[in-house]
Amino acid sequence: MLEEGKLFIGASRNPDDSINKPEYLDLKFGNRHGLVTGATGTGKTVTLQVLAEGFAAAGVPVFAADIKGDLSGIAAKGEPKDFLTKRANEIGFTDYEFDQFPVIFWDLFGEKGHRVRTTVAEMGPLLLARLMDASEPQEGVLNIAFKIADQGGLPLLDLKDLTALLNYMADNATELSSQFGLISKASVSSIQRALLVMEQQGAEHFFGEPALKISDIMRTDNRGRGTISVLAADKLMMNPRLYATFLLWLLSELFEEMPEVGDPDKPKLVFFFDEAHLLFNDAPKVLLERVEQVVRLIRSKGVGVYFVTQNPLDVPETVLAQLGNRLQHALRAYTPREQKAVKTAADTFRPNPAFDCATAITNLGTGEALVSTLEGKGAPSIVERTLVRPPSGRVGPLTDAERQQVMDRSPVLGVYDEDIDRESAFEILIARARKASDADAAKRAQEQAEQQQPSGGTSGWSLPGFGGADDDQPAAKGQARARVGYQRETVVEAAMKSVARTVATQVGRALVRGILGSLKR
Repeated sequence: MLEEGKLFIGASRNPDDSINKPEYLDLKFGNRHGLVTGATGTGKTVTLQVLAEGFAAAGVPVFAADIKGDLSGIAAKGEPKDFLTKRANEIGFTDYEFDQFPVIFWDLFGEKGHRVRTTVAEMGPLLLARLMDASEPQEGVLNIAFKIADQGGLPLLDLKDLTALLNYMADNATELSSQFGLISKASVSSIQRALLVMEQQGAEHFFGEPALKISDIMRTDNRGRGTISVLAADKLMMNPRLYATFLLWLLSELFEEMPEVGDPDKPKLVFFFDEAHLLFNDAPKVLLERVEQVVRLIRSKGVGVYFVTQNPLDVPETVLAQLGNRLQHALRAYTPREQKAVKTAADTFRPNPAFDCATAITNLGTGEALVSTLEGKGAPSIVERTLVRPPSGRVGPLTDAERQQVMDRSPVLGVYDEDIDRESAFEILIARARKASDADAAKRAQEQAEQQQPSGGTSGWSLPGFGGADDDQPAAKGQARARVGYQRETVVEAAMKSVARTVATQVGRALVRGILGSLKR
């Protein structure tokens, strides 16, 4: 039943439950994106695994989020089980074999996979504002901060860099506002509080170096199979905004770095976005426009994006219109919103005269889906009621020991596991403040020495400029220089205090955490 250039999904059946024909996803349309929806427990995760295995077997790298840990089993060879062999026999899948697939585990926290990081600068002000849930004035201040960093040669790599820069902006708000626009100290303080919340939620693990290289999620093994990158997202889901922002950042990086390829014979990469509704919840208009733009244009880069969610209403219509391959598992229709979701899902399919689509959606069994994929010249196929094929990898999670074994033989072992803290905005601001302070101290010492020198002769008479009425001028000039020195001292002290506050804050947090940790024990 396996065909070259096609991904086998399962077999459709007739209204009398007899098998009709095999259902495929044509790989040349794999970059036209897709949608997998269905209520909890209807088989979405297994369907995601089947699609990931199919793409990987065809040599296409895959990136997928593992929300519950179940997808990790794809790294282990499947085990014969009654419900798997029954489904294979039911659909006539005579080529069914168990297999394991090349997998790289990733984890923002570095616990269940290799660390995933990016820099604050690569994240950019738009996504960072989304992560902070920043207001429009706060987003404006963030844009100014990035502008100052660019012009001042201040690399923003991690959160302490951004914190130090914000402290500097707050202390010099008047001067900087005249160059870049209003910098409200209240907005800066709000951003600093948001950074503190982000740090407590674990976002500090995400920012830093070495940053993830896109090439490391686009690997193939020595058998020509695509590597499946599995992001451990069970802990990450405790902060859904960080999860959604990270995946959107990854999509944006793919869009910016990958070259145009037009319509390849198969995708260059397939990206599965599980719990996709988290991306769109309370998202500002500018962010939704960004998502729509990336989804629409990334197709020409050879990247397929597949959203996995419970309800088709979770995805905005402008994005939904870009999704050509659709697999709809069962939906419940108990509430008005659920009934609307059933109707919406049914209306998006090309009708099949053999059955009523809306009725079928509420009656689908576990592991059964309505399937419509692009075919021919890119037109959607007639929707078919399909029994999804069983996966070849293990259904269920790996043990901790098995996961560690996979990580120990990973092609990126040791590349991302250690932090690198090179000179960046935090260190540069400290160095500049110290240099300015030393220069100012030397200047003050010189001025004090000049003020202590004799101002005139001892003979009782004077020439112009020496004694007499001009004796007051040196003192006046010394006072003026003292005032200038005082003003310079104020700016330098402000810079030093700014950096000192940053250091003290971080040290203080570490001490508090240590004290609280000892109390818990």
